[in-house]
Amino acid sequence: MDMLRAANDAQAGGQDVVHMEVGQPGARAPERVLDAARAGLASDRIGYTEALGIPALRERISRHYRDAYGVSVDPSRVIVTTGSSAGFIFSFLSICDAGDGFALTTPGYPAYRNILASLDIEPVLIETSAANRWSPTPDDIGTIASGKRVKGILLASPANPTGTMLSPASLKAIMETCRKSGLWFVSDEIYHGLTYSMPAVSALQYDDNAIVINSFSKYYCMTGWRVGWMVVPQHLVRRIECLAQNLFISPPTLSQLAALAAFDATEELETLKAQYAINRDILLSELPSAGLTELAPADGAFYVYADIHRYSNDSFDFAHRLLTDAGVAVTPGADFDSVRGHRFVRLSFAGSQADVREACIRLKSFLA
Repeated sequence: MDMLRAANDAQAGGQDVVHMEVGQPGARAPERVLDAARAGLASDRIGYTEALGIPALRERISRHYRDAYGVSVDPSRVIVTTGSSAGFIFSFLSICDAGDGFALTTPGYPAYRNILASLDIEPVLIETSAANRWSPTPDDIGTIASGKRVKGILLASPANPTGTMLSPASLKAIMETCRKSGLWFVSDEIYHGLTYSMPAVSALQYDDNAIVINSFSKYYCMTGWRVGWMVVPQHLVRRIECLAQNLFISPPTLSQLAALAAFDATEELETLKAQYAINRDILLSELPSAGLTELAPADGAFYVYADIHRYSNDSFDFAHRLLTDAGVAVTPGADFDSVRGHRFVRLSFAGSQADVREACIRLKSFLA
C-alpha cells in the first residue's frame, strides 16, 4: 500500500505509471453485480442484516460448494464477512487463546502475521523455497506440531505472493498430518477461480472440520465492496456469531445484495480470466529475456514473484528506483518475507494487456 501511495503521488505529479503493485483486478465488478446493487438501492432500506449475513446469500454460497467442488455444506455453516480480513480475525479469535502460536508459510501475505500479532497470537513461520515449489510439506507440519504451542496452520492455494498451488495430493497429505497432530487447518481460498496450470480443490473436500475463507474480491472483482465468507464447523458458528455481532454488527448490506448476483456472472468473469492468462504468458516469456530468470511457478492468482538478486539486494530500493526511473510500480518482496524478501519483488498482472507489455519494455530498459 505504501508503493501504491508512492505510485499515485508520482502519477499526480505528471509521471506515467504502470501499476503492478496492488493485488486487485483492473476491471470493475460485473454488470450483473452492478445491476443488483442498483436494484438494492432502489428497493432496500440498506439497514443492518443478520450478523451472519443475508440468508439468501448464505444459501447461494452453500450451493456454490456443491456446484464447484461437489461438497455438501449446510447454509447454517456459512458466515458472510466484511471481506476475508474479518474471516481471519474470526478464525483466530474463535480457536486460539492469547499466547498460542499459529503456523504460516513464508513468504506469505503480511496481514496474516500482523493480525495474529495484534491478537497476541504468535506467528510461527514455515520457510518455503524454490526447492519445494514454495509450499510446505507434511514433514514441515509435523515438525511444527511437535514444537511450540501451535493451535493450527493457515495455508493459501493459490498463494500470495508466489501464485503457487498445492497439488490435490499435497493438500490432502498436509491436512491428514494436521488432523493426526490435532491442529486446526485454515484454508485461504480467496484466489480460487484464478488458476491456470492445475485445478483448485477446496479443503472441505478432504476434511469437513476445516475452516475455509474466501471472498468476492479477487475472481469476482469486488475488492472495495468488502464482502467475503467463511465455512466453519457447526460448533464454531455461535461463537463466531457473537464475535460478528460485537465487532462488525453485520457485513455491508448493499455489498451482500450485489454479491448474490456474482455467481451468475461467470461468462464475464471467465473472459477477464482469459485476459489474465494472456498477461501471465507475456510476463513468463518476457521477464527472463529482461534478465529476471528465477520466477516462482505462477499456477494461479495474478502474481509473478521474481528473484532480483542479480540487480539488487534491497527490494524496497529496487522498487522505488523502478518507479522513479521507469514508471513501473511493483511490490517489494520484503513485505512478504522479512528474512529473504530483500531479493524479490512481486508483479501483479491483473491489469490490461497493454500495461503488461509496456511494463516489460520499461523493465528491459531499466535492467539493461
